[in-house]
Amino acid sequence: MALYLDTDAAYKDFQMLKNDRYFVDKSAIIEKVNERIKTKNRFLCITKPRRFGKTSVLKMLGAYYGKAYPSKELFDSLTISTNRSYTAHLNQYHVISISMNELPGNGNTYSDYIGRFKSILRKDIKQAYPDADDLQNGSLSDLLTATGDEFVFIIDEWDYIFSHALYEENQSDFLEFLRDLLKDKPYVALVYMTGVLPIKKYSTGSALNMFDEYTMLNDSVFGIWFGFTESEVRMLCARQSKLSAGDICEWYDGYLADDGSKIYNPRSVVLALLNGKCQSYWTKTGRMDEVLFLLKYNIGAVRDDVIKLVNHMPVRMEITQEYAAGQNPPADREEIYAAMIGYGLLAYHDGELWIPNKELMLEFQKALKMSERM
Repeated sequence: MALYLDTDAAYKDFQMLKNDRYFVDKSAIIEKVNERIKTKNRFLCITKPRRFGKTSVLKMLGAYYGKAYPSKELFDSLTISTNRSYTAHLNQYHVISISMNELPGNGNTYSDYIGRFKSILRKDIKQAYPDADDLQNGSLSDLLTATGDEFVFIIDEWDYIFSHALYEENQSDFLEFLRDLLKDKPYVALVYMTGVLPIKKYSTGSALNMFDEYTMLNDSVFGIWFGFTESEVRMLCARQSKLSAGDICEWYDGYLADDGSKIYNPRSVVLALLNGKCQSYWTKTGRMDEVLFLLKYNIGAVRDDVIKLVNHMPVRMEITQEYAAGQNPPADREEIYAAMIGYGLLAYHDGELWIPNKELMLEFQKALKMSERM
C-alpha cells in the first residue's frame, strides 16, 4: 500500500474534518491555489503558527486534487463548488503527500531521516509505474520524469528539522534535497508547502528561491483562510448555547489579517466550544520556555517591553525581517519579536506590537512571575 503517492489519507482526514460540529468552510482558498497550477508561480510556502489551521487546509487540498479517491460529494456543498475552476481541477492529479515530521523508527541520523522518505517514495512510484523500474539506479527526479505524469506535491511541516534543531550539520543538505526534487521539474504541477518558519533568509541563492512565501508578517493573499474571522466565530457560537461571541472574542481574538480584519486562534476557539469553557489552551503547544529565558535575562529589553504590554501600553517597532528556518537563535530585539510573531505569541500590525488576547495575556503574566523566581 502506498504511503505518499495517491493515498486515501487526505480524503479520510478531510471527511472527518467536514463531519465535525465546528467545521468552517475554508474551501474558497482553492480558487487562489488553482490559479497557480502549471504556472511559474506554482511553488507556495504558507508559514503560520501552530494551531492556525494549516494542516486542515492542506488535507482539504489533498482531498480535492487527488485523482485516486473521488471526492465530489465532499466538495459539492462547499463554497468552491460555485467557482468556475472547480471541476477543472477536482480529482485531476496524482498527489504526493509528505509530512516532514516523520522520524525514522530505526536510526537517528540525517541519512536515516531522508533515506526513509526517498525509499518510501521510490517504492510508491515503482508500484504505480512498473515501467519506470528500469531507472532503479536513477534519482527520484529521474524516476518521476520517466512516469510522464504531472504531480501535485503537498508537504506538511517542511521546517520540522529546523524548528526542532535536528541534524543541524545537514540542514543545507535537506534544502538541496527539496531543490533537486522540485525545482524546474516538468512533473511538478503544484507544490503546496506549510510550516511555522519561513525559508527566505536561509535559502538565498539557488536552493528554494522558487517559492512564494506567505507569513504572519507578509500575507495579503492567503491570510484570511488561516484563523477564524469574526463572522465565522459568530456562526460557530450559534451552534451551542454555553458561550457567547463576546466570551470568545475576549479570550481568543487579537490577531489581524493583512487588511486589518480580525482573526481568531481557531484551535482555541474550537476547544472552548467543545468544552463549554474559555481558558488558556496555549500551554499544550506553546513556546513559553524560550520566552522565560528572554524575560529572565531581559535580552533585547524584552522584559521591559512585556511589562508594558501586560499593562496594555503600546510598544512600537518596525519589524522588517522574518525570523527564518536555519537562523541562529534570535539575538537582537527585532529578531526576537519577529520570532514571537511567527510563533503566534505576539500580534503585529502597522508598526505596533501587542499581546493578542486574554489567553496569551495569562501566559505572559505567568511567565513574568516565573522569571522573577528564577
